[in-house]
Amino acid sequence: MKSIRLREGKERSLLRRHPWVFQGSIAKGGADAGETVRVESHEGRFLAWGAYSPSSQIRVRAWSFDEAERIDEAFVKGRLERAVALRTRLAIASDGQRLVHGEADGLPGLIVDRYGSTLSAQFLSAGVERWRDVIATQLCAITGLARLYERSDSGVRGLEGLEPRTGWLRGDGPTEIAITEHGWTLGLDVAHGHKTGYYLDQRDNRARFAQLVRQLGCQSVLNCYSYTGGFSVAALAGGAPVVVSVDSSGPALERARDNVRRNGYDHQDCDYVDADVNAYLREALKSGARFDAIVLDPPKFAPSAAHAERASRAYKDINRLALKLLAPGGLLLTFSCSGGIGAELFHKIVAGAGLDAGVNAAILQRMEGACDHPTTIEFPEGEYLKGLALLRV
Repeated sequence: MKSIRLREGKERSLLRRHPWVFQGSIAKGGADAGETVRVESHEGRFLAWGAYSPSSQIRVRAWSFDEAERIDEAFVKGRLERAVALRTRLAIASDGQRLVHGEADGLPGLIVDRYGSTLSAQFLSAGVERWRDVIATQLCAITGLARLYERSDSGVRGLEGLEPRTGWLRGDGPTEIAITEHGWTLGLDVAHGHKTGYYLDQRDNRARFAQLVRQLGCQSVLNCYSYTGGFSVAALAGGAPVVVSVDSSGPALERARDNVRRNGYDHQDCDYVDADVNAYLREALKSGARFDAIVLDPPKFAPSAAHAERASRAYKDINRLALKLLAPGGLLLTFSCSGGIGAELFHKIVAGAGLDAGVNAAILQRMEGACDHPTTIEFPEGEYLKGLALLRV
């Protein structure tokens, strides 16, 4: 077994059971991509078993902190069984679920979503790439599902020295799928949709939005970065008669239109605008438009802390415009999925946007990812999605 020796003082994060070892923390040692290594303190004391990644700044991702544990097929099977069992206990009222959430489930770099009878997976680190075939076999055995589509096309793989790869890993068939969520039917495509096919992390927030739209009697809703219309369907389910969906992707808007139609809301006043959101907000403000509810769910502006300053300006600008477009008493749901923007910083950004807009708002609720996207106390970086439900006062 190959070993990695850390520099003096660099063992603290592993002692807190944080799973990442950065390149600069290593004094000596190496291995092949994905190979299991023994991580030791500068004194040679065992710290963890981990997967080595020679191309990544995160040089080792820890599998286990138990010296007696062996990283083998039985280990992988056990971690997958534990992850799937957790989702069963959560009793999620949808057949679209996150089954494996990377580090939070003890499988760094592995993302697995279930869409009805189809699994969709991303292998984003050298460690899970090495165990790819075992993972695929065990996932199908544990879930009883025969179809597994691979979506390992994220740019993150490049940081690991891995080439992008997509296609059927187990089974075959159509990639167009419909799932149920809160009694709604939502269509997606595991081959071409974002990430593994859809954004399941917003499931609970979509339900909450429908509740708030109904409770507050919102008549006009603007859904920005609408993607395939999840929040648009939620607004219509909440009773809003007018919903505008804005996105820069024509195919996503067509999918949004189809999702509205699937749920029987195509008779409502729905508009689908193919436009840059920032430009649309500015034009809407110039025209004197006002909305009772607005959703801001932009893509990742800051993938890391290094991008936080530029991203902060972008978040502030769109929130300033949205707050000015809100009718008195209006509702704003605003989100950030950027790992480089923490919840406290996001709150400060939105507060600054309100100040610049001359608008005050009450925080009705702080929002986060759905429960099948867990954040563990040992790995706070997993808390990537944060949001605020604001009521203009």
